[in-house]
Amino acid sequence: MPRSREFVEFVLEQMAPFGRVRARAMFGGFGIYRDEHIFAIIVDDRLYFKTDAATRGEFEARGLSAFTYIMRGKPVTMSYFEAPPEVFEEPDTMQHWAQMAYATAGRTRKAKPPGKTRRRAAKPKK
Repeated sequence: MPRSREFVEFVLEQMAPFGRVRARAMFGGFGIYRDEHIFAIIVDDRLYFKTDAATRGEFEARGLSAFTYIMRGKPVTMSYFEAPPEVFEEPDTMQHWAQMAYATAGRTRKAKPPGKTRRRAAKPKK
């Protein structure tokens, strides 16, 4: 899988008005983050936005496809759909889709289980 850093930088530039976003290499592609929410991925020089039940229909209505990969010979479909082509031509459109994906990421973020805290042994009184 090619990972074109130039495409990643281009996407980050296009998203700059949306806020401070960053890319992190992962699993042969890149995760796109704002704050600590991953709201998009880039794989094979394609941008995919995070979806959920509330937003998936908008992607499907436009004929956009979900990100799918093969694991152990079986296709696995993730909750990321390809970005519409106009996001690369119209800054306002990029803002709209990025905001929608970011809101989705906020809704779907799983709560982390509380961390275990170590209890210190009580010191013997002197």
